Amino acid sequence: MTERSPPTGPPSDPDGPDGPDGPDDREDPTVCVLLPTLNEAETIEEVVSGYIDAGYEQVFVIDGGSEDGTDELAAAAGADVRQQSGSGKGQAVREAVEAITADIVLMADADATYDVEDADRMLQPILEGEAEHVIGNRFADMKPDAMTRFNKIGNRIINAAFTAIHGKRYRDILSGYRAFTTESFRQFRLNADGFGIETEMAVECAKRGIDTAVVPITYRPRPHGSDTNLHPIRDGGIIFLELYRKAKTNNPLFYFGSVGAVATAVGFVLGLYVIYDWVVAGISHEVIAIGSVAGVLFGVQLLMFGVLSDMLLSFHREQLDRIDRIGDDLDERSE
Repeated sequence: MTERSPPTGPPSDPDGPDGPDGPDDREDPTVCVLLPTLNEAETIEEVVSGYIDAGYEQVFVIDGGSEDGTDELAAAAGADVRQQSGSGKGQAVREAVEAITADIVLMADADATYDVEDADRMLQPILEGEAEHVIGNRFADMKPDAMTRFNKIGNRIINAAFTAIHGKRYRDILSGYRAFTTESFRQFRLNADGFGIETEMAVECAKRGIDTAVVPITYRPRPHGSDTNLHPIRDGGIIFLELYRKAKTNNPLFYFGSVGAVATAVGFVLGLYVIYDWVVAGISHEVIAIGSVAGVLFGVQLLMFGVLSDMLLSFHREQLDRIDRIGDDLDERSE
């Protein structure tokens, strides 16, 4: 993707976080920087000060119960700090956006791995009306040691799986650097409590047809002394499960068809084994034969169910598009 030139400067909210709601009440949209935190004392002051110095007056820190004084340091640096009522990054983001009154949210991590200078580029597609959701592509400028080889491979696999399942190529769906309108975010149905929130947001964008832009950003290694809260194996497994679970409503042919294909393949393999042993050694395997037939029938039924579900989903989307067009026509006539 071509690199965008940044706008002249970030919009600010003259009325502060308690100002009027909605873009219709003021000429320029307001921006709030959202920083979910958990034990980020090593970097939080630098990150908060960086955004404030760059002109982003609203910095909202939602803290997940840090034990190292992260919340106090963030408040001293000028952030509006709130203690998270639950646990996990996903729950923190949902709770924070409910409390934010700005028109646009710029979400970043508090570990200084993202560059404040990329903020304008992240916001530009939204400010120009080209998108409602923006994803920062870390792979565009990833500094040495910013990500382990294992994590790079995992990220590539997850992004490829997302593209195959949901039909959109967002390049870096696990990126924590996001910009989105609060209006578009509130259309989402988000349930993930942990690091699956980024994946869930990407799926919701694809599912609901939210205009999404991908912009190149710089991704830096965590400063010395700053420990990650990410557990690659555990969180990677959660992300894969989230991708597959969300396919049920966005790509049912894949969701049911993948299980059906596996069941059918296992049934065929078992059937070939039964036939081979019967022909060569004269041994019959009645139980295995029954399992083989059951596997094939189960797999074929799931495949058929996936096809029917996909047809129903296509019909549903066509009806929604038709309703939207009728609504647009009525709006034009009323004007």
